[in-house]
Amino acid sequence: MKLITGLGNPGQSYANNRHNIGFMCLNRFARTHGIRFDKNQGKARTGTGDVEGIKVLLARPQTYMNLSGESVSRLVRKFNVDLGDLIIIHDDLDLPLGKIRIRQDSGSGGHKGVES
Repeated sequence: MKLITGLGNPGQSYANNRHNIGFMCLNRFARTHGIRFDKNQGKARTGTGDVEGIKVLLARPQTYMNLSGESVSRLVRKFNVDLGDLIIIHDDLDLPLGKIRIRQDSGSGGHKGVES
């Protein structure tokens, strides 16, 4: 199973903030693949589904950004997710708006949410 986590801050006041791009991308992915965030577990809103034959668990941590690791680590342990199957979607202020970077086995790059 893949654990795909979108980082952001909970609450309407942060909904359209660039820092919430992880939530926005994960919401779009969920809609595209018919996955509903229908559970609260590990301090996150979660949804499960099947994407091209691969079981996925989508998670939006409900902690604030800098404490996201608390939620993600709970889910990793609960579902026995191999760290190679963990995907984290987050903002990167070092990139121009609209650009993406895909990295594997990478550090936090100074991002407090990833670092946590």
